[in-house]
Amino acid sequence: MTQYVIIGDGISGSSAAETLREEDPDAKITVITDEGEPLYNRILIKEHAKGKLPEAPISIHEEEWYEERNIDLSLDTHVTSVDTDENVVHTHDSGDIPYDKLLVATGGTPTQLPVDNSDADGIHHFWTFQDARGIRESAEAADNAVVVGAGLLGIDFAAVCGAQGVDGKYLMRGDRWWRYALSSEGAEIMHEGMRDVGVEPVFDSGVDHFETDDDGTVTAAVDPNGERYDCDFAGVAIGLTFNTEFLRGAGLEQDNGILVDEYMQTNVDDIYAAGDITRFYDVLLGEQAQNGSWGSAKEQGRVAAVNMAADAEEEEFQWVSSYSITHFDFPFLSFGHPTLGDEHAERKYSDTEWRRVAFKDGKIVGGVLIGDLSPQSKFKQLMRNQRVVADQAEVLLEKQVDLDNLAPEQEQ
Repeated sequence: MTQYVIIGDGISGSSAAETLREEDPDAKITVITDEGEPLYNRILIKEHAKGKLPEAPISIHEEEWYEERNIDLSLDTHVTSVDTDENVVHTHDSGDIPYDKLLVATGGTPTQLPVDNSDADGIHHFWTFQDARGIRESAEAADNAVVVGAGLLGIDFAAVCGAQGVDGKYLMRGDRWWRYALSSEGAEIMHEGMRDVGVEPVFDSGVDHFETDDDGTVTAAVDPNGERYDCDFAGVAIGLTFNTEFLRGAGLEQDNGILVDEYMQTNVDDIYAAGDITRFYDVLLGEQAQNGSWGSAKEQGRVAAVNMAADAEEEEFQWVSSYSITHFDFPFLSFGHPTLGDEHAERKYSDTEWRRVAFKDGKIVGGVLIGDLSPQSKFKQLMRNQRVVADQAEVLLEKQVDLDNLAPEQEQ
C-alpha cells in the first residue's frame, strides 16, 4: 500500500488528496496543515472582510469530507523537517510520518514590512480566514486606514475600506497601481475606481515607519517623504515569503520558490510541489514561471497527484491562469503572465474600458482586460495555440475580437 503525504491543505493540497484517492483507492493518504480549519475559499474571504458574506459559505470542506474519503487530516500540525534519505516527515507534535510519495503545497506567508512597528496591533496581512476575521473587526470600528502594496492583494484592502465606509489612503511606491502590468492609462481607471469608494491613491510614497499609541496599536503611517497619515488600521500586501524553512537540508532546488518540471516533480525523487510555492516549467512559455491564482493551484495539485500515482509521469501541467477583481462598478481581469511581455498593444475604449495584450516572441503571454472581459477566452485560445499574432495587434484590439480576421498562420 502506497503512503502519500501532502503538506498543506490549501486548494492545491486538497485537490491533490481528492485526485490521489480517485487514482489509488487503496492508498494511505495523509494531509498535514498548520492551520486550525480545513480547506476554505481564499477568494471569498475578502467578501467576508468587506462585511458582505457570513462565514458559512466560505468553508469548502468539513472534517467529514476527509473521513468519507479515508484521508487522514492532521490540523494544527507543524512540520519541522523532511528526511529524504529515510522518506519521513518530522512534525513538532504528531510524531514522524513516513511517505512513499510527498507533495509540498505549503504556499507562503505574507511578507512583513521591514520598518519600525510593522508588527503593531491593527496592522493586518490578508491571507488566512483568521486574517479576514480580524480585518473585518478592525474595519467595522475604523474611521480611517492605510493600505500598502500596489498589487492584486493590496487592492482587496482598498475594497474592504470602501465596503466598510473607511476613509483610506493607498500608499504606492511607484507612479501607479500594478505598474508592471498596466500603463498609466489603464491604471488611471483603477485609481478612479478606488476614489469612487473613498480610497485615495498616494503615489511615490510607501511607509518609512508606523506610529503607535501606548498600548502598541497603530495610529499612523509616515511615508519616506515625511508625510503622516492617521490610521485606525493598516493593510499590508507586499508579497509572500514561501513556507520552506522545514525543507532545509532536504536538497530541494529553490529559486524564489521550489523548482519543479512540467510534471510538478522536484529534483528529489518522490517529492512533488504544487501551488503558490512552485516555480514551474511553463510549457507555453518555454521557461520557468510562477502563478498564484486559485485555478492554477488547483490544477497543479491535480496534475501532481496524477503523476504521483502513476508509474511514470503521465500528464503535463498546461494552464492559462486568470485573476479577476469585482470590487468596482466595472470588472477587471488579468490572464497569463501580463508582466512578462517584451512588447505590448493596448487601447482605451471608454472611461471604464481598456485592454492590454502582452507578447513575447510574437506570441500572447498574458494581458489585462478592464470593463469588457469578453475577449478573454479568445486570447487564452491563442496562448494555448502558441500562435504568432503580435504583427496583427489591430485585430486583437478591435472592440469585438474576431479571430477569423487574423491572417492564416501559414501566410505569416
